[in-house]
Amino acid sequence: MSMYLHGLGHFHPENQITNDFLTNLDIGTDSRWIDERVGIQSRRTVMSLDYIKETLNRDFTQAAEASDYTHAETGKFAGEMALRRAGLQASDIGMVIAGSCNPDSMSPADACMIAAQLGIEAPSFDINSACTSFHVALYMLAMMRPEAVPEFVLVVTPETVTCSVDYSDRAGAVLWGDGTVAAVVSTKVPSRIEILGNSIDGSPAGWDKVTIGSNEHFRQDGRTVQMFAIKKTIRVLKKLQQEFADPDRRLHFVGHQANLRMLDAVCQRCEIPEELHHSSVVDFGNTGAAGAPGVVSMRWDEWQPGDDVALVGVGSGLTWSGHVYRFGKV
Repeated sequence: MSMYLHGLGHFHPENQITNDFLTNLDIGTDSRWIDERVGIQSRRTVMSLDYIKETLNRDFTQAAEASDYTHAETGKFAGEMALRRAGLQASDIGMVIAGSCNPDSMSPADACMIAAQLGIEAPSFDINSACTSFHVALYMLAMMRPEAVPEFVLVVTPETVTCSVDYSDRAGAVLWGDGTVAAVVSTKVPSRIEILGNSIDGSPAGWDKVTIGSNEHFRQDGRTVQMFAIKKTIRVLKKLQQEFADPDRRLHFVGHQANLRMLDAVCQRCEIPEELHHSSVVDFGNTGAAGAPGVVSMRWDEWQPGDDVALVGVGSGLTWSGHVYRFGKV
């Protein structure tokens, strides 16, 4: 089934967690330690910085009350941008799919609340695949019966993982940032951007390597997960390179924004030149499922006919996935 991207939108909250901020929490870290390990300089959070300073978010049940935005609100902001770029109205959307690492509620679905904020009256539901939720939503649409898919679908990945972080744990505190991405896609109406090579794979045996339990903070086996992310990203990217490399086109790479050191390792192994690698992790941290598509959204006006953008995702589960945006003429 053909699939087309009509518009992307993104949103990041205003509050910044800088390396200096984390250093001042006195949790055994500083800018040099952080840069050497993950290469991140700043992150955004929906939570009040004063709340983090005072409590370190030890009781994460208070995080929602200390937050400036809900998923419904960040989804609305990103969705409005995506609709505007697509040249569409909320009434044009026939389905809303959302997914994230840390949904605001178990019921109703984040997608229902986002749709309500946007004034969309259409079937709305969540897909939970953590950091690969965006990829999995597209993959699922590609598998649906063509007649079952409406003309335009809104896919939203609202991420507020900082709300699940224990800020006395430097390993988690240095990684996460909050952000939301929305995409208007269609399997029926062509656009200048075709989505190619949708893939998803997984190894449930590693389910316990990255977790956010219902009564627990974020936890991961850091070294194991980093090696997994590098290995699977290389595998997916090489497959996309083999399938879609074209001497007359430019193949760009946007990986899962886990940390800069991981992305550097992938670029080195896959021979990606600096000018064809794009990321946001240095300034925004790991924004989960919103990471890779968020990079594409933030550079929306820069993509040109002849650009191919390979997006690769990895996440808990364990899962890995990828696809290519092929930019044609306006």
